[in-house]
Amino acid sequence: MSLKCGIVGLPNVGKSTLFNCLSNAKAQSANFPFCTIEPNIGTISVPDTRLEKLEGLVNPERVIPTTMEILDIAGLVKGASKGEGLGNKFLANIRETDAILHVLRCFDDGNIIHVDGSIDPVRDKEIIDIELQLKDLESIDKKITSISRIIKSGDKDALKENELALKIKEALEQSVSVRALDFSEEEKEIVHQFNLITSKPVMYVCNVDEASVINGNEYVNQVKEAVSAENAEVLVIGAKIEADITELETYDERQMFLDELNLEEPGVNRLIRSAYNLLNLETYFTAGEKEVRAWTIKKGMTAPQAAGVIHTDFEKGFIRAEVMKYNDFSTLESEQAVKEAGKFKVEGKEYVVQDGDIMHFRFNV
Repeated sequence: MSLKCGIVGLPNVGKSTLFNCLSNAKAQSANFPFCTIEPNIGTISVPDTRLEKLEGLVNPERVIPTTMEILDIAGLVKGASKGEGLGNKFLANIRETDAILHVLRCFDDGNIIHVDGSIDPVRDKEIIDIELQLKDLESIDKKITSISRIIKSGDKDALKENELALKIKEALEQSVSVRALDFSEEEKEIVHQFNLITSKPVMYVCNVDEASVINGNEYVNQVKEAVSAENAEVLVIGAKIEADITELETYDERQMFLDELNLEEPGVNRLIRSAYNLLNLETYFTAGEKEVRAWTIKKGMTAPQAAGVIHTDFEKGFIRAEVMKYNDFSTLESEQAVKEAGKFKVEGKEYVVQDGDIMHFRFNV
């Protein structure tokens, strides 16, 4: 299951630095706008301590974590919806992502210029919001025009699409993003097909200095207040600190550095897990002598759908799933012990997979 998060923000807010920390890639990071032109793409592993436990119990030949793709997208400026700066490129790139990680500069540093001359993360957020809303407004106007031709034939589906499109247009004209609107499950399916940028889930990443990395600062408080009605997560991270951590070669060195800052783990680990949750994802495991592997699924997937993530033949020929809960297996420490405790389950096609399930699929093609 290939899923992408796009890192967006104004120029010089720390996007590329953060991307480097996430992917261990080396996107150029320079003190001037438009340093990033083509989106850098990194495939990152999702941190999961359960894999380490499973490795110790199963002793497989290899361990494969689940992954996500992160895109570092060119910095956007005012007027991007009309093609200013690298606007058209930016908007095309962001449309391809499943979720948005919006980086906001929440630190003072006279040595790093700001494209608008002063530090104001709420203003920065609104600049990007407006540009994305304007682009969506352009898209929804085109959609309404195309639907109007179909409505004349009496198509009931087109009538429903038109109703939703008009609702979205009204919201966008009032500077309200699509993600803030209420839709039924059926309506969400239709809106998803519109492929609007502001319908994508968003997480605000406040890039702070070292002194603010634990408790935040006044800039962070302003951001939290500004997004309180959006039901969006706000994450505090110090991109410069994360960059320093990645430069350390050994686990012990990194741990010592974290201890000095009173941090339990690198901020990028929290960011990756939060992005995973933002995409409404869960993990199940397969565990055998050849490999222990984490698999990504959407929350609510049934056993056959989860099997299809491994191979479509698994879903087509699904017979049953043998299931152990991670907590049971990690506590009892063997499949046989799980069976003897009566906690080994055989599930059918209706079973909804739970996060942490250890699964073995029976199928016939």
